Order: sequence, then C-alpha cells, then structure tokens
Amino acid sequence: MRILIAEDDTTSRSILAAVLRKSGHEVLETVNGQAAWEALQRADAPPLAILDWMMPEMDGPEIVRRLRLLPTERPPYIIMLTAKGDKADIIAGLDAGANDYLSKPFDPGELRARVEVGRRLIEIQDALIESRELMAQQATHDSLTGLLNRRAILDRLQQELARTARTGGLLTVGVCDIDHFKQVNDTYGHQAGDDVLCEFSRILSESLRDYDCVGRMGGEEFLVVAPMKAKEDCPSLYGRLCLQVADRKIATRAGTLSITTSIGVAWAAVGTSVDEILAVADAALYRAKASGRNRVVYAESGIEEKS
Repeated sequence: MRILIAEDDTTSRSILAAVLRKSGHEVLETVNGQAAWEALQRADAPPLAILDWMMPEMDGPEIVRRLRLLPTERPPYIIMLTAKGDKADIIAGLDAGANDYLSKPFDPGELRARVEVGRRLIEIQDALIESRELMAQQATHDSLTGLLNRRAILDRLQQELARTARTGGLLTVGVCDIDHFKQVNDTYGHQAGDDVLCEFSRILSESLRDYDCVGRMGGEEFLVVAPMKAKEDCPSLYGRLCLQVADRKIATRAGTLSITTSIGVAWAAVGTSVDEILAVADAALYRAKASGRNRVVYAESGIEEKS
C-alpha cells in the first residue's frame, strides 16, 4: 500500500519510512504541511497518510480539516503523529477528522498495527464502493448487451425532452427492431440469438454520436434518442444505422449470419410526453415492417429510406 509521511523532523521521518518499507509498503515522504496537502489532492494520492501535528507552513489538523471538505468517495485514512500526550489534544485531532493517532516516540509494533487497521478499513471502503457501483450498473444496464435497460433509456428520454423544452432544438426518437429475429432463435437457437443481439448493440453504439444514447427496450427492440441540429441531419443518422446493420456479417455460435433492421423515427414537439413520442415512433416502425422491412420510416414527414 502507498503511504504518505508528512514529518519535518528528518530522524523521525526516516525511522517511520524504514519501518513501513520493511513491512512492504511504498512510502512517499514530505517535509512540510503544504507539500503534504498538495500531494493528498492529486488523483493518485496515497490512500493512507501519517501526518505530524506540528509542521512548517501548515499543521496536521489543518490538513485534515481541508481534506474532509473535499468531495470524494475515497477519503484518505489519516493517522495523526503527535508528541502531545494530553487527551484534549488527541480529541482535537480526531475531531478535526483524523482516523487514528500515534504518540511520539512511537513503538514500531504499534505503528505497524495501526497502519494494518487502516489498510483493512481502506479495503472495506473500496469493496463497498465497488459493490455499490456494480449494483448501480446492474440497475440501469441490460445484463446481456450492456446497453441502458428499458427504465434507464426512458429516463434519459424524459431528461432529453425536458432539456429540449428548455433550450429549444430538435430531438428524435428511433425505435429499432431486428427483422425476423424469431426465425433466428427458432432456426439457430437462443445462444445464436444472444450473439446477434450483442453484435446489433455494438453496431448501434459504434454508429451513434457521443451525445446520442441507446438502450434495449426488451427482446429485439432498441431505442435511440438523438438530438438534431436540423431535420436534414436525421436521415443521415438513421439511414446509416440501417445500412451498417445490413452490411455487417455477424459471427455467432451457429455460424455467420446477416440481419437487417427496421426503424421508426419520430420528432419530439414541445410538450410531447414520453408515451406520446413512443407511440408515434412505434407507428412509424409498424409501417416500416409492413412495407417490406430493412428500412427507416419517419413519422412526421412520411419520408421512407430503403436499404
């Protein structure tokens, strides 16, 4: 583990560093409070720091108070090193935000034990954060394709509708459906169908712009939410999606397959609700399928593009 030592006394700092390095830790040494404060603000700051109470430029309690004001999910574990033996001083250090303290002159065994406590707590903290992030990912993303799930993509659509109402501009919604997907499952099996869904998701993700978003609504149906500067840009985006799906050879566990997609696109008017724009896009998708599939139908203009 990487550990920061902030101690202006050369002898004390050298002994601390030697004990920690002997225990297998990587040590970063600083000689004053300002240098320690700067090091602890960096993105690669050590997760544990041993700070002397009294230092030039900035004392230990002041560093701790500043650190506790930083917006971070991974605050450093702080051990305050002090020659002050009075309990009131120790309490003051802990009240400032320190996690533990070590009195000088310190015992090497006690130092190792207190650092080990800090290491275990840091590991627990990291595990909790990773678990929370995983749960958040699972709550908002489709487990098969990795795209936003139905709830998350509809939330994004609601946000984009609200943003468009505030700032103006154009917003399009495209409902994309894999043509004859049931035949893929029936003929080649559901594992091959899963491969098709994953590759189709990659095509959509690769073809969209950074500020577009896409999610899986369920089954073989996907939703694209794409802001536009002008209606003339819309055929370029959705037509490209349709062409790229048709041109891609998809490797599956049952062999290489080719698929096509039908897309129904609707423009969001001011005041349009999520349900209303989805209904319009769904109707356009139905027309795309009824007129032969492998094409894009635009709800408002009636424009049709065939791949």
